[in-house]
Amino acid sequence: MAPPPLPAPLPAGPGWQPLPRRGAALYAAGLAIGLAVPAGLMAGVLLAALAGQPRFLAAALVALAGLALGAAIGVVRHRRIGWKLDEDGFATRRGGLWRSETLVPVSRVQHLDLERGPLERRLGLATLVVHTAGTRMAAVKLPLLALADAEALRTHLARQVEIDDAL
Repeated sequence: MAPPPLPAPLPAGPGWQPLPRRGAALYAAGLAIGLAVPAGLMAGVLLAALAGQPRFLAAALVALAGLALGAAIGVVRHRRIGWKLDEDGFATRRGGLWRSETLVPVSRVQHLDLERGPLERRLGLATLVVHTAGTRMAAVKLPLLALADAEALRTHLARQVEIDDAL
């Protein structure tokens, strides 16, 4: 028995689908904050010890540079995350220089979750979590998907699992 056709909101085609651009700011903000705080603390301590400058000033300047650098890296990293759904299953791809691809065959899907924090809800985004059989990489997360795509993927994968279980 053939799997059901994909719902309308899900982009069709054999290629990789990018994440929506509206999630780039959220992804970049998370990375920027994660880089700025430790960089600011480390630089504040080092510059104060080596140059005799006030810790606050040095920490603030390096934290601002860390925010800018983290935001730029976050935007680039966001653009390099993709997904696809084909006859082999659900796949995610991350990275540029060091690329990571994860394929989840439909036969290994146990259950599916959608996670939506307050900022994701505000932007119309969701994180799809595909829980798989086995212990290694027991869950595959795809963050910052458009809500319509996340719901369509969840529905499609759940139907395929039901069809495979019925056989």
